[in-house]
Amino acid sequence: MDDHPLRPLLFLDVDGTLLPYGAPPPSGLAEWDLWQSAANPQLAKLVPAHGARLLALGCDLVWATAWMDDANDVVAPRLGLPRLPVADLPDAPEEDEPDVLHWKTSALVAAAGGRAFAWVDDEIGDLDRQWVEANHPGRALLLRVDGRTGLTDADFAVLDTWARA
Repeated sequence: MDDHPLRPLLFLDVDGTLLPYGAPPPSGLAEWDLWQSAANPQLAKLVPAHGARLLALGCDLVWATAWMDDANDVVAPRLGLPRLPVADLPDAPEEDEPDVLHWKTSALVAAAGGRAFAWVDDEIGDLDRQWVEANHPGRALLLRVDGRTGLTDADFAVLDTWARA
């Protein structure tokens, strides 16, 4: 992840970010196993043009998703992305708890190692922003995306403005 030390990192979630839910997310391990496979019919909701737009931001892209390396096998080819590094994340909890630091937050700050980063996810909250501000010495953008729609033109505009700063 240190190929371009001056380029910011862009941590990418998949579910609800690149792959909108449009309906309630899967529940239970069996549903998640199907969701995170090439057989998921919802993969048709991926927007192929997002790959080029992400690459054009001038950031080093890193998967930050429970898909882990499966994102390289299933999602990246559909977006025209190369294989990306995968952030070392703890196991995702079976259920998210309110008012608790997101399970990815501290791992992503550690992975950034002080380097500027943006994190795009549909589960970012105020507690995550406060924790990153207090624990990360570099620039950081935590961009919460609407999980029903995924990344929008407005989100890309925010990312582009941040990346150029």
